[in-house]
Amino acid sequence: MSRYEHDFAHMFAGLEEQIAETDNPRHRAILKNYRLHGLLEVAGRYQELLAPSMTVEQPHYRLHEGATSVILDGMAEVTAFYKSLVKANALVMWVTEQDIAVNDRGFSGELEFHHFMPGAMLGDSVFGSVQAGNHYTEIYLLKRTLAFAWPYDERGRLIGEHVYEDTASRVIIKPDPPDIITAERAAELLAPQIAKELP
Repeated sequence: MSRYEHDFAHMFAGLEEQIAETDNPRHRAILKNYRLHGLLEVAGRYQELLAPSMTVEQPHYRLHEGATSVILDGMAEVTAFYKSLVKANALVMWVTEQDIAVNDRGFSGELEFHHFMPGAMLGDSVFGSVQAGNHYTEIYLLKRTLAFAWPYDERGRLIGEHVYEDTASRVIIKPDPPDIITAERAAELLAPQIAKELP
């Protein structure tokens, strides 16, 4: 078993406590959407998180890493991006040290992000070089601090992701092979979390 499996499977334990303590129905719905979005994404079930009940018809993503920005405008571009992550074997990621603030417009926060990815993607722009991961290379673990600002519409649906990297926080680890969580194992570990009903 990977040494990272516990943290991976329970990445949203603190967020679930925050949801339970949130009285405002809109704020609670936004946090629940974020939690389910993250779980579905990492489980490779991106079609579900892009459903009209969770995401607006034309989402807009802005992913900023160092001096590089990746802009995804519209459902076709966002869907293609998720497909490329699956193809590159770069979907296994999890968060720790989350500090999330929510209001009627959405949420923002800072967190520590852990990401198993092919070595070919470890350039200045991880998300911008996702196509490089399509050719098999060794898997590394990238740890870094990211700031998120995700806006939501009046129905509590995700409008987009705005992500900002603290480049000085980057740490690259070459994990032992038994510690690598595969996409298949990630989906297995997260299935019970996805199925869990929150109040």
